[in-house]
Amino acid sequence: MSHPEEKVNYPEDLKYTKDHEWTKVEGDLVVIGVTDFAQRELGDIVFVEVETIEEELEKGDTFGIIEAVKTVSDLFMPISGTVIELNPALEDAPEKINEDPYGEGWLIKIKPSNIADLEELMDVEAYKQEI
Repeated sequence: MSHPEEKVNYPEDLKYTKDHEWTKVEGDLVVIGVTDFAQRELGDIVFVEVETIEEELEKGDTFGIIEAVKTVSDLFMPISGTVIELNPALEDAPEKINEDPYGEGWLIKIKPSNIADLEELMDVEAYKQEI
């Protein structure tokens, strides 16, 4: 149960999408997850499916689905790239997305086709205005 006085968390060092995903550069890979706002909207997350490992996808393509108790949502690529890895912890503990969306609840790592694509994503201030 979320409480109105709880502060929704948006780390400053991430880039955000209109689809409520975040991106973080880690070496030559980009880590992708869903935002605090998204996990609250979805509710209790019970399942994540990504069948696109080792596939090269374009920005906006669906890379998987996220299932909560009441809804199923597509997950979209924030930038073009090759999906390298799904967070192995989510298989047994998808609730990590609710508990720690920017940490242990990350979704996938990709090898970006063009790292400069990240510049087109929103910074934290733009994302806050979006929601």
